[in-house]
Amino acid sequence: MTRRSLLALATTPLLAQGAPAYRDHADLLYYLDESGVRRPVRTREDWAVRRAHILAGMEQAMGPFPQGARPPLNVRVLSETRHRGYVQRSILYDAQADDPIPAYLLIPDGAPKRPAVLALHPTGVLGKGIAVGGGPRPNRDYGRELARRGYVVLAPDYPTMGDPQRDAYELGYASATMKAIYNHSRGVDLLQSLEQVDEKNIGAIGHSLGGHNSLYAAAFEPRIRAVVTSCGFNAFAKYYGGDLSGWSSRKYMPRIAERYGKDPQRMPFDFTEVLGSMAPRPVFINAPLHDANFEVSGVHDCLDAARPVYRDLFGAEDRLVAEHPDCAHDFPPEVRFRSYQFLDHYLDRALGTG
Repeated sequence: MTRRSLLALATTPLLAQGAPAYRDHADLLYYLDESGVRRPVRTREDWAVRRAHILAGMEQAMGPFPQGARPPLNVRVLSETRHRGYVQRSILYDAQADDPIPAYLLIPDGAPKRPAVLALHPTGVLGKGIAVGGGPRPNRDYGRELARRGYVVLAPDYPTMGDPQRDAYELGYASATMKAIYNHSRGVDLLQSLEQVDEKNIGAIGHSLGGHNSLYAAAFEPRIRAVVTSCGFNAFAKYYGGDLSGWSSRKYMPRIAERYGKDPQRMPFDFTEVLGSMAPRPVFINAPLHDANFEVSGVHDCLDAARPVYRDLFGAEDRLVAEHPDCAHDFPPEVRFRSYQFLDHYLDRALGTG
């Protein structure tokens, strides 16, 4: 689906009045018509309707994805550091007018026209620095590793972490989550503007906070061709036994408390649908067996919901890959390496040396 067709779906009169209320977020093979009648999803055209409803449900909790003309990126290079195999630049780029986003841009040595990735960091005050080897925990520096593998990497700060940014709510956003989604979409604009980037081969990778942000960004940004999500989600009913307090702070989506009472049954979307909305794009999932944040059976619930869409509508079940290492909330080296091979395959790149 092209960006133009996706945005057209998201602004139909039906959705302008709000997404239909789906009671069953686990069954993705139906949609509600304009009268609220349940219809089977049998074709890709039917799925496009359900997918548009999924995005509209996400917007009910997150606020609207900004539309309209985009201002110049106005990229500023603050500093540059040489590392083994790549150059790392500290930059600012404008998401909106007078709205600079701090990021690291990693450009590998060698020929231009390389694939690129958004490397979205986990929770931490260091923000973007965690994804490029600056954090206190191991197994989080996938941005640096991918740059050494030959990818152009953009690692932006999440709105409430890293270097100071303008307040998302003062800018009119309903959530920091949607602000991040738009920042990441502008990050794709930036990557496509670079002479070093093959603009058709852009992916996203993230752990924890970055794990769900990689999915959120790809849901609204069809130019993201492949996704790696580590320890980033499960079905809401199994997130801490259904207590959605962790999702409802100002760092994320306050409407989850204000409108939906932190109740999974009242939510206008679930990760079952977010994962399904990726189809047929390739998604690699790292979901450890002992992740206390995202209990693994809730990940299986999402996989069970999404697989029929991949399999029955697109014949692409092999593009939905999940690994379950015997560890806690982590992104172990062997799984991380296989996720890079996954990106190599789907972003049209020969296997790197790691």
